[in-house]
Amino acid sequence: VQLQASGGGLVQPGGSPRLSCAASRSVSSLNAIGWYRQAPGKERELVAALRITGRTDYADSVKGRFTIFEDSTRNNMVHLQMNNLRPEDTAVYFCNAEVLIVMYWGHGTLVTVSS
Repeated sequence: VQLQASGGGLVQPGGSPRLSCAASRSVSSLNAIGWYRQAPGKERELVAALRITGRTDYADSVKGRFTIFEDSTRNNMVHLQMNNLRPEDTAVYFCNAEVLIVMYWGHGTLVTVSS
């Protein structure tokens, strides 16, 4: 599975950017698709995931602010709507997909939250 991420960049605190991830196959063929992030000096952590069951999982730190959802017209794409960004959301964000026990990673996209 190949993953292509887009979005990110420099955002002011309180901003609402959107990240997108296009997979080389349909989202419905994946066990899960989502986003991880890695801040400087920290371990990579799950941000949000959309499971094949339809369940969504979020890190506690982003609940109520971030939403992961499928594109309405492209069956191979998901978006991560990020609202009310904080400086601590600054990180490299990685699109991730799971097929059975194998995890696939896209190139990271940097999100910097700063005024």
